[in-house]
Amino acid sequence: MAKLNNRFWFKLHGWFSLPVWIIFCFVCLTGTISVISHELTWLTNPEARASNPQQVQEKPMSELVEIVQQAHPTASISTVMSFEPYLVNAVIFTDKDVPFAIAYVNQYTGDIQEINQGITFINFMRSLHGWLLFPWHSNYSVGYYIVCAMAIVMLGALITGLVVYKNFWRAFTQPKLRITQGKKTLLADLHRLAGVWSMWFLLLMSITGLWYLAQAMMWHNHIELEEHAPLIEVSQVPMSSNEAPTRPYTLSNALQVAEQQFPGFKSTYVMLPEHQRDTYKVYGEGDHIFYDQYAYGVTVNPWNGAIESERTPAKMTTLQTLSHIADPLHYGTIGGLWTKAIWFVFGIFLTGMSITGFLMWAGRTVKAAKANVDDTSSVNSHFVKQESH
Repeated sequence: MAKLNNRFWFKLHGWFSLPVWIIFCFVCLTGTISVISHELTWLTNPEARASNPQQVQEKPMSELVEIVQQAHPTASISTVMSFEPYLVNAVIFTDKDVPFAIAYVNQYTGDIQEINQGITFINFMRSLHGWLLFPWHSNYSVGYYIVCAMAIVMLGALITGLVVYKNFWRAFTQPKLRITQGKKTLLADLHRLAGVWSMWFLLLMSITGLWYLAQAMMWHNHIELEEHAPLIEVSQVPMSSNEAPTRPYTLSNALQVAEQQFPGFKSTYVMLPEHQRDTYKVYGEGDHIFYDQYAYGVTVNPWNGAIESERTPAKMTTLQTLSHIADPLHYGTIGGLWTKAIWFVFGIFLTGMSITGFLMWAGRTVKAAKANVDDTSSVNSHFVKQESH
């Protein structure tokens, strides 16, 4: 009975892993690359590097906006984004005959190092990993659902694998890797060792993946996690019959408001007003390492400098908290470059596990098919001999 039960769990483990192994392996591989996509960009594109030869302080985002506006007087600037200290800031704008462009501005020197009018490597990898580049239909993508469903596959493979692998904890104290006993034994040892040492990582990826799946369902059903930024009352907007009135409070003022509101605040994402009733949206990171780079923020009225809304971990709902801690845990950004390196290594382990699992399954399948052919040939030969007698 025990043998039959173990066989059941073994087959279930295989079915959790093998039917979608190509997609699963692809998602693991693209996710692993996405973890270090910023570093790969720095390595392969010199124009994306933020060199600081004079060791000066970063220029505020408002100054970077002015630099791009002077270089492109007719441009309409919408967004400014910052990343790691060794990468340039991105100033997004539109201009005549330019529907979308990103200015790579060095935040230390103020130089515009490149104008990118296409998709960046970082965005490409995140999109490929996140929804397999499937199109978005209003508020959902089939590809996003497919990728999120891999969390169920991963969790099922983890649970069934631990049931099948008896005394798995011995792999921590007595790791076994037999490299001289054939390909089959080596693959099995590699698969088991990677699985046991990656348990925490598998569980973390499963949990965050399940959250992304729940988030996709909420998006699909028009359940908003974050409130929309409020619009300014019409009565607060000065009326002018000649030309659009100038906003008395600038982006520089909005950044100062955010810095005064949150000690240790560093702006990472800024959106300028799109129309007269819109606000400055200033988001950034604070003193909580487990929250993403948009966990703190304010929307500032450009006409009177008042804070129209505020975002902070202390005021978040449970769903909002999950939304802001999922990415740092999933992509390993909680500790900077060191945790990214750890996530990258275990991402390789996870990708390798899907490959070794398939090779083991393929080997058993080919062996079983060959055995069936041999049995059939033996039976046919037996009948031929009987008929000849």
